[in-house]
Formats: sequence, C-alpha cells, structure tokens
Amino acid sequence: MSTVYTYLWEFIVEPSQLQEFQRQYGADGPWVALFRQANGYIDTLLLQDRADPHRFITVDRWTSIDAHRAFRSAFSREYSARCPLRAPHGA
Repeated sequence: MSTVYTYLWEFIVEPSQLQEFQRQYGADGPWVALFRQANGYIDTLLLQDRADPHRFITVDRWTSIDAHRAFRSAFSREYSARCPLRAPHGA
C-alpha cells in the first residue's frame, strides 16, 4: 500500500473574484501548471461547497511529503510570487 501526501486549503472567495479564482486554481490554471513541473505531483482537486458557493477547498496530492517539500524548496521563488491568492503556511 502506498501513501499519498494530501495538502488541503480552504478559501472564502469574494463574489467578484469567483471566476478568476476558479481560473487560478482549476485543473488548467497556473497553480497546477507550476505543480506539474515537480516530481511527485499527482493532481489537484478544486471543490466548491454546495451550501456556500464562495467557499472552496483545494486538495493537492503528492506521492509523499518529501516530494512536496522538495517542490517547495525547488520552486520557492515561483511559489512566493503566486502567493497573493494563497495564504502562507508552515508546512
């Protein structure tokens, strides 16, 4: 049995930003394009809350925590440049 490292984010999106948010975080968006450059990236799911259409969860899946950490190290500059839409975290 293999272990997959899953990283979850929760966002509350302003109504005026819904389309841009979905473009940024969707399957063809720039975040996924950045992640795809790294070894160990599996996929990202963008989930919208049915009860609150302004609430989203992103699910980033990696082959391991080490793969995620290697990505964060190798792509730290690119990651930081995109962070206005993504809150900082301590992983």
